[in-house]
Amino acid sequence: MTNEEIFGYIDHTLLKAVSSWQEIKILCDEAVRFKTASVCIPPSYVQPVYTEYKNLNICTVIGFPLGYNITAAKVLEAERAILSGAGEIDMVINIGDIKNGKFDFVLDEIKLIKKACNDKVLKVIIETCYLTEDEKIRLCEIVTEAKADYIKTSTGFGTAGATLADVELFKKHIGPNVKIKAAGGVKTREDLVAFIEAGASRIGTSSAVKLLSGESVTSY
Repeated sequence: MTNEEIFGYIDHTLLKAVSSWQEIKILCDEAVRFKTASVCIPPSYVQPVYTEYKNLNICTVIGFPLGYNITAAKVLEAERAILSGAGEIDMVINIGDIKNGKFDFVLDEIKLIKKACNDKVLKVIIETCYLTEDEKIRLCEIVTEAKADYIKTSTGFGTAGATLADVELFKKHIGPNVKIKAAGGVKTREDLVAFIEAGASRIGTSSAVKLLSGESVTSY
């Protein structure tokens, strides 16, 4: 697999609370140069990035990183992000609902946010590091039933990131129209290839440019 092919799987990501506009611009310039699938940025930067980078696919995060925002707030966040120029939404589920067995609540929330996204891409972050295998499997079913576009392993802010085992588990239990995004824990080029070969259609990382080009031009 060539570096150019790998870049096509990358959501080039910068979500730190201290991210500056200059750092976001560097991220976007890299995304344009290396033709990544998208940039994944904080919601507050969606409008200025859309204004300056008209042809860049913008992904942003909703209910991030803990997921316990009320549903109405998440729906509003998604609507505003899309109006501001986002083409993809990565939402975090309410993990507390899962732990309380309120699976229907999670299903309904995803459906509402999917409706708010209209024809835009919705990725559902389930934060695998906090879940049992049975909970992961149930969430594969829920994400499929809600007609989301992707199931995503992690925020990158939890206790652990993506694992190949989780990607392989997802692949067994998601429906045919759901794709997989792996995020967090990607350390090497070999990791990138391994996740793609395991079934990930997207990888969320801030390290791809450094790993694939040998350049170190960003400060995050």
